[in-house]
Amino acid sequence: MTHDPTPPAPTAASSPAERTRLLAPIVRLAGQAVSDYRMIEEGDRVMVCLSGGKDSYTLLDTLLHLQRRAPVRFGLVALNLDQGQPGFPKDVLPRYLAALGVEHELVYQDTYRVVKAKTPAGKTTCALCSRLRRGALYAHARRLGATKIALGHHRDDILETLFMNLFFGARLKAMPPKLGSDDGSNVVIRPLAYVPEADIVRYARAARFPIIPCDLCGSQANLQREVVGRMLAEWEREHPGRLNNILRSLTRVTPSHLLDRDLYDFAGLGTAPAEGDRAFDPEDLPAREFLAGLEEL
Repeated sequence: MTHDPTPPAPTAASSPAERTRLLAPIVRLAGQAVSDYRMIEEGDRVMVCLSGGKDSYTLLDTLLHLQRRAPVRFGLVALNLDQGQPGFPKDVLPRYLAALGVEHELVYQDTYRVVKAKTPAGKTTCALCSRLRRGALYAHARRLGATKIALGHHRDDILETLFMNLFFGARLKAMPPKLGSDDGSNVVIRPLAYVPEADIVRYARAARFPIIPCDLCGSQANLQREVVGRMLAEWEREHPGRLNNILRSLTRVTPSHLLDRDLYDFAGLGTAPAEGDRAFDPEDLPAREFLAGLEEL
């Protein structure tokens, strides 16, 4: 479940054809990710975590589209976790989902008060909020008989996490498209893993979703994640395609050219390693990105 700190500004209602046009590239990339990582299989019951933000609304529309067209049959149930935020509009999501004809549940767990009480002044609420939310979602997934838990994280979320871990955690780690949950009894999937946030923003504006802002993460100023997000957005403006290249690099890892002794047996290395010096060859890089890199030197 994600929360969007800056929901897209409302626009005039778009035609169904325009919405279909804007959803098409999202569905294509989501379908590719689902296929690449076998996120959804025959007979799955997918619990879609709906926060009321642009990402999770788009995720639901995408999965509904795939459900109609995918070669495998799977069920969907939407779940919203009411975390006890003051003034949370309890009627918005049930009314929206009922109009779509989507099976849904709204469950209550007052994590808001816990997070506010336990988080020191000036510290971010994200870590504790996320941990409490995960526990609640896992428990409800088991109760609903869900075989997969779908979250609305997109390409930019994954890259922000990569650089957050790199800059502030000294760890080379991103956000996986599919993983086993902490409790060992659920599988979490991120079908929007390949989708740029800009595509979601355009679609959400056209769809005019009833956005519900978050009073926890969405109300905190100068989050490090926001700083990293602005850095990535600037890179993409200056070098279009760079973010996709970074995402692609996460699928093309060369362990022998990193420094992790647990990942690669440097101590037992002979004179002819499998990769040799090939990882330095320029043809391993996309030509445009490689040439741009040379110009910056």
